[in-house]
Amino acid sequence: MPKRFRLTRRFPVAMTEDGYRRLKRLAKQAGLDEGEALSFLFENFDSVIDAESFGHRLRLSNAELDARRR
Repeated sequence: MPKRFRLTRRFPVAMTEDGYRRLKRLAKQAGLDEGEALSFLFENFDSVIDAESFGHRLRLSNAELDARRR
């Protein structure tokens, strides 16, 4: 049986409920736990995202966050 990779960093993360549900669904589909799924996403970030739409989606998300904070 192959060993799972070892997670070496832990940090507090604040996520929306929608984001956490999506993370849990991704982890379940991939057979990973949530930490492993996050590690996979960030280690493969450039090949996982759509670079053309990322900037636009990020600006929309930042605008929504600013509105929620008020």
